Amino acid sequence: MSVLANTTNPALNPDKNPLLRYVLKRTFYAQFCAGENAEEVRRTISSLKSVGFAGVILGYAKEVVLTEAQTQNLASCNSGPEADECVRTEVNPWATGTMETVLLASPGDFVALKFTGAGRQALYALSRSLPPSEALETAISGICRLAASRGVRLLFDAEQQALQPGIDAWTLEFMRRFNTADRAVVYGTYQAYLKSTPTTLSRHLAAAHDGGFTLGVKLVRGAYLGSDPRHLIHDTKADTDAAYDGIAEALLRRQWNTTLRPQDESSSFPNVNLVLATHNRDSVLKAQAIVSSSKRETALTDVAFAQLQGMADELSCQLVVTSNREAAEKPRAYKYLVWGSTGECMKYLLRRAQENRDAVQRTREGRDAMRSELVRRVKRFFGIVS
Repeated sequence: MSVLANTTNPALNPDKNPLLRYVLKRTFYAQFCAGENAEEVRRTISSLKSVGFAGVILGYAKEVVLTEAQTQNLASCNSGPEADECVRTEVNPWATGTMETVLLASPGDFVALKFTGAGRQALYALSRSLPPSEALETAISGICRLAASRGVRLLFDAEQQALQPGIDAWTLEFMRRFNTADRAVVYGTYQAYLKSTPTTLSRHLAAAHDGGFTLGVKLVRGAYLGSDPRHLIHDTKADTDAAYDGIAEALLRRQWNTTLRPQDESSSFPNVNLVLATHNRDSVLKAQAIVSSSKRETALTDVAFAQLQGMADELSCQLVVTSNREAAEKPRAYKYLVWGSTGECMKYLLRRAQENRDAVQRTREGRDAMRSELVRRVKRFFGIVS
């Protein structure tokens, strides 16, 4: 997969090798991706919703590929002909692809986006915690307006810690502009494996309270273990699990706790819209227990559960089954998937494999579970077992 994602050899590029594309699209691509065009994407989304999923989190797979020289000379993208080229070849295609993704989504769905997908201008500004350039500001504002008008919500992805302070600043600014007192259009992503996350989230909750807007929170465990400085990350997985579950409980109950403490002891909890993005079964069950055990009159946080398409499917389907039962509080399950050509999706698929090794293991476990269920049904058909 690494070779296919990074090769410059046309013979190994699925978009230029019809035989390779045929094999990949009908196997690996079909398992994890939504489709190569609008018709295929809509068919995939319709299929997931017909099963019982509340919706999808849709991302655009195409990424800007920078040369080493371009990466080392980011400052040149901010003025003169170089800036015009960046806008034409990087910012505008990213904005167009993201807007097309918003148009493919339906009201209630989510669209995920990475600021660095916009190329050098985004990288330069984020790495220095600067505001977005004029072209980026126009592009992001247009995406937000389109999403708000269509009832689609936006998930701004977290990235490496070298860029995250800038991402947080941009995210809060667009939350102030587009989130209302009772609904979030823009969500930030918070990585529980970082020791600083409770403090960061507490600061953002205070900003939402003071600004009178709903804080959109997508809570994940973390995706940059291989590149983020190790001392910033919890020492053990158990510590990360405890942080994730503690933050989730505080947000679900809208109550401060020992994990998530207020900036000011007298501050009240603002309105929060939450996406719990996790493949961890224990975390999902704990969150479900909080939701189902709380009284109806309790002001609970609006929450959605999300897993990657093709991973932890047995957990996702358990959420769907629960949502189909008569219950006071039904979990809303979403699947995260990307669309784009087979070649464009290779980098996404490689990154997902690298960042979610535990999810890959759960995919194997899911495969084994399906094999066992198939054997059980065959035996039952022949009367071998009841």
